[in-house]
Amino acid sequence: MKEENIKTTARILLGAGLITAGIGHLTFARKPFQAQVPDWVPLKKDDTVVYSGFVEIALGTALVLAPKKYEDLIGKVAAGLFVGVFPGNISQYTHKRSAFGLNTDNKRLLRLFFQPALVYWALKSTQKP
Repeated sequence: MKEENIKTTARILLGAGLITAGIGHLTFARKPFQAQVPDWVPLKKDDTVVYSGFVEIALGTALVLAPKKYEDLIGKVAAGLFVGVFPGNISQYTHKRSAFGLNTDNKRLLRLFFQPALVYWALKSTQKP
């Protein structure tokens, strides 16, 4: 398979994942996502989850549908989002908040290592050749 096809598939899968997560923020996973909102965020936890859901849907849609000339920029924005929400993952770990099956310290700690992988995925699947 050509590298370009692999990158396109990876970008679309990442976009679809963001859209799904965003829909989850607004509907079926709203409460579990609140477990990841750090206490220092100055908004209500539910508001933060809803707003971030809209951002994820918009960004996922952009990853899937944006013209090729914008892919690199959108990938950097997606990577920035993953960096920006990382404190929420840390907060979930440090405050021992169970959600999404992350009900042990080991599982919550393992989840922290997934975030850099998402940053890499966003950048690698959208970078120019």
